[in-house]
Amino acid sequence: MRIVVDTNILVSAGLVPASPSAQILTLWRSRKIVVFTTGQQFEEIARVTRYPRIRARLPPALAGRLVNRLRDVAVIVDKLPALDIAPDPDDNYLIALAEASQADFLVTGDKGLLSLKRHKSTRIITPVALIALLKRQGG
Repeated sequence: MRIVVDTNILVSAGLVPASPSAQILTLWRSRKIVVFTTGQQFEEIARVTRYPRIRARLPPALAGRLVNRLRDVAVIVDKLPALDIAPDPDDNYLIALAEASQADFLVTGDKGLLSLKRHKSTRIITPVALIALLKRQGG
């Protein structure tokens, strides 16, 4: 299963270890799903994890390990199509990444992205929905 994981889910996984977001990272680390990323997501993670309210709960060393794992295990996509679809223009790269990687799912907690429901062959769903789907499939 090919997945794009929004930065908010990656950060949430670091903040709440027993969350559905963290379960997605566990599936990824055990190679049950394939996660795609791009350089812009690394930049976004670096920026978001510097916010004082996040930094207070997610130490820089843990944020650094998250980025390193992402670099080591995720498939990095360099060339993205130019898109202007997302309600928030800063999220267009996620939709472009889903398109370029032919992802089955874009997993997010962002209400604007979730409102799109789909982009081409990619379904846009929450972590809870993905975990439920995987359980139904026996994954």
